[in-house]
Amino acid sequence: MKDLGHELTDARLAELLECDDNDFAPYAAAARRTLASHAGSKCYLRALIEMGNVCAKDCLYCGIRRSNRHAVRYMLDDDAIISAVRASLAAGYRSIVLQGGEQCSDSFTLRIERLLDKISRLSPDGGPAVTLSLGEQSLSTYLRWRQAGARRYLLRIESSSRHLYSRIHPADPLHSFDRRLEALMSLREADYQVGTGVMIGLPGQTAAHLAADIRFMQRMDIDMCGMGPYMEHRHTPLYSLRAAIPPPAERLRLSLRMVALLRLVMPDINIAATTAMQAIDPNAREEALRMGANVIMPNMTPQQAKADYALYENKPLDENLPGTTLSLCDRICSTGLVAAPQDDGTSRHYSKRKASQPPVTG
Repeated sequence: MKDLGHELTDARLAELLECDDNDFAPYAAAARRTLASHAGSKCYLRALIEMGNVCAKDCLYCGIRRSNRHAVRYMLDDDAIISAVRASLAAGYRSIVLQGGEQCSDSFTLRIERLLDKISRLSPDGGPAVTLSLGEQSLSTYLRWRQAGARRYLLRIESSSRHLYSRIHPADPLHSFDRRLEALMSLREADYQVGTGVMIGLPGQTAAHLAADIRFMQRMDIDMCGMGPYMEHRHTPLYSLRAAIPPPAERLRLSLRMVALLRLVMPDINIAATTAMQAIDPNAREEALRMGANVIMPNMTPQQAKADYALYENKPLDENLPGTTLSLCDRICSTGLVAAPQDDGTSRHYSKRKASQPPVTG
């Protein structure tokens, strides 16, 4: 099979994001072949638990930003989270994601540490594989959570352009681009499977910006990616620029192409088919799987809390109601992949990277 990934210059990546569908079709097909040959035929499922929407950050695009007085705040207690993990295990999932608003305090660090310990005791084999997505933390915090059992961490860069990053965040040290980069590097030092991603269709974003995002993820040598269309929220400052963003269908088209192109450039990483895509088209996640994605995160948050974890509007809320797990697996299989809810889905890229590292000697 011809390796198209090596032929993709920055300029060519930008061209492919803007070309017509017929011209892109060979690259979509190549991405599917690349997935099969480098990452396998499985689609990994990670049960998503949105543990709370209390956030210290004030990002200009996000519905749970600190300054949004319209947000209905909640924080699941430990019993509710453990109950959701148990429900995920009962549904057959062996991999979970704990996601929530960013909090940085000794008490929060200790709470997550204790939760990880409780989760590890839920089954004789050490419990489900845990991914965390809890924002920027110190290296010492990342190390504590890693030692407590977390395996993966998702921290999206949102945009690798310093200029665009500054446009979607407040101008203060808490929201700096360098701080985000430092956190990503700390995750690597703490030996996580490191994930990042970007929003697609931001005001002022160009195809060249998106091509640079792909190259950024390649340079960072990430193990997994979660990216998708920017979805607006009316109670955020960025909503005032909604006239300057592409229509939803175009944002989805760009997102699907980003999945395919990233698969060609980084053949063996894990790439998520994200819920934000599904907010535009109910079948978009399956389309992302056909473009080279291999992870889906069904939402196992307690139903009464799902609507309040509103990063954006029109979030799908009906997944994983009773009887829907089988339907989801059927939809995955319709794409040609094998639904693998009981596989922890370790990134092949991570496994190869670890195997190539020299042994530590005393």
